[in-house]
Amino acid sequence: MYPIEIILHHSLTKDSKTVSWNAIRKYHMAKGWKNCGYHFGIELIGDRYEILVGRMLNDKGAHTKGQNSRSIGICLIGNFDKEAPPKEQWDLAVKLVSALRKIFTMSLNDIYGHREFANYKSCPGTAFDLQLFKSQIN
Repeated sequence: MYPIEIILHHSLTKDSKTVSWNAIRKYHMAKGWKNCGYHFGIELIGDRYEILVGRMLNDKGAHTKGQNSRSIGICLIGNFDKEAPPKEQWDLAVKLVSALRKIFTMSLNDIYGHREFANYKSCPGTAFDLQLFKSQIN
């Protein structure tokens, strides 16, 4: 299976500058999942943002009902209903999505927010400008 779309999420939690990625993994595994539902996370670790791995790219995700077998799930740690992502986190997400887009030959139309598949979700956040984000992807 090769993914044909990228779906962006936010954790809806405050980034505490420590690795809360493991808390997300534990939460997902407590639900009976084999691992974290997302393929990647972007979180502030100490004084810089890092890309963290959840599932391998050849493993089906568990992040967006009905889309998991065809998509890569990326979760930015933070609550972007309250404020836009910090520039450093945003820039790293742009870099990650740009690389994945090239590897898997995806168009900009293959990049979505979770909210586009689940109207009860706000992912990647109401303060996350998805159109601006897509305009910065190369």
